[in-house]
Amino acid sequence: MNIILVPGFWLDGSSWSGVTPALTAAGHAVQALTLPGLESVDASRAGIGLRDHIDAVVAVIDATDDPLVLVGHSGGGAVIHGALDARPLRVERAVYVDSGPLGDGASINESLQADGDDVPLPEWHDFDDDDLVDLTDDLRAEFRARAIPEPRGVVSEAQRLGDERRFDVPVTVIACEFPSSMLQEMIEAGHPYVAELARIADVEYTDLPTGHWPQFTRPDDLAAAILAAVDRA
Repeated sequence: MNIILVPGFWLDGSSWSGVTPALTAAGHAVQALTLPGLESVDASRAGIGLRDHIDAVVAVIDATDDPLVLVGHSGGGAVIHGALDARPLRVERAVYVDSGPLGDGASINESLQADGDDVPLPEWHDFDDDDLVDLTDDLRAEFRARAIPEPRGVVSEAQRLGDERRFDVPVTVIACEFPSSMLQEMIEAGHPYVAELARIADVEYTDLPTGHWPQFTRPDDLAAAILAAVDRA
């Protein structure tokens, strides 16, 4: 199986380095993507929006005829959802790591502060405590050293979806900050945050209790959860 790993905000493809060895050892072809504008701190992020990130994933999908699974962490969940909307017949399963599918017309997080074309990694005190569970001082220092500003357009541009066959693609949600039971309760209550997830025909939930960055705090367990999802694809 081809596994395409899409990082969340402020991270490039190398952020999956603690996860990929187990995936390749299991015999899968793994591509950990670096999205446009995240190539380096000095890269230009002018004019880069959410659609550019989605198109970058679609280009990888189009480059192979083999079956594939999309994995998206955090803001990368919106990206893979846009990509499977563009290619719903090509994706065997979508795996959302502490994230979920972003619905049509919504943006990922307009509240993040921009500096020109860049959205820098905020200070740690700006995150919720639940985000930072298990993220030790050493891991925080490593994360900040490798962090790359996110393009402002990716943060604020609205998602545009058009193919309802996206709801037929099986989904795995790996819940980290909050238990999956909370997501299911929100679905039952009709909460708008999970409206897109509620329409997906086949959803399974896996709990991986930790903070928002399990690829750093629990990489082996995250790899095992992804492998389990791929095995069901």
